[in-house]
Amino acid sequence: MKAVVGLGNPGRRYQGTRHNIGFLVLDELARRHAASPSSLRHDSEIKEIFLGGEKIVLAAPQTYMNLSGSAVASLVNFHKLPLEDLLVISDDLNLPPGQLRLRASGSSGGQKGLKDIALRLGTEDFARLRFGIGRPSGPMDISAYVLQKFSGDEDDIIQEAIQRAADGVELWIQSGAVEAMNRVNQKA
Repeated sequence: MKAVVGLGNPGRRYQGTRHNIGFLVLDELARRHAASPSSLRHDSEIKEIFLGGEKIVLAAPQTYMNLSGSAVASLVNFHKLPLEDLLVISDDLNLPPGQLRLRASGSSGGQKGLKDIALRLGTEDFARLRFGIGRPSGPMDISAYVLQKFSGDEDDIIQEAIQRAADGVELWIQSGAVEAMNRVNQKA
C-alpha cells in the first residue's frame, strides 16, 4: 500500500484556489482510476484506488493546510506506512505556475503544510511533489494570493499541469522516486 496526500483547505470557500492544488491532483487520480466512494478517516477525506494491483490511499486532510501534519501522522501511524511509500502534493510559490518539482525528501521551502507534516513525522524524509503557483505580480498579501482562484490566463497551464502531476504520481507509484523525478522535473 502507498499513500498520496494532497494538501489544501476544506470547504466550498476554498475550492479551486491556488492553495488547494493538492486536492485537484487527487481528484484527477480518483477520476482516472474509478476511486472508491470517499470516507472521513484520519481527519482526511479518503478515497482508494488500485494501480498495478496495489492499493493506493488518496488522502485530502480536512485540518486546514497549516495543520496537515496531524492528519498525515495519523494515516502513517495507523497503517504503519514506511515513509518511502508516502507522497505529499503541495502548492509552491517559488515555482512558476504549472512547473512541477518532485523530490524524495527535502525541506519545507516555507510551505507551512509541509513544515507541519515534517514536524509531526519527526523527519523531512518523505517524497513531495511541489506544484508551482507562482507569486503575485504586484504588492499583495501572500495569504490572500494563495486563497485566490487561478486567473483565466492560467487555466490552460494549470489544467495541463494537473494532468502531468497525476502522470508523475502514477510513475512514482509504479517505478519509484528516481524514475519519477527524472521525468517530472523536466521543464514543460
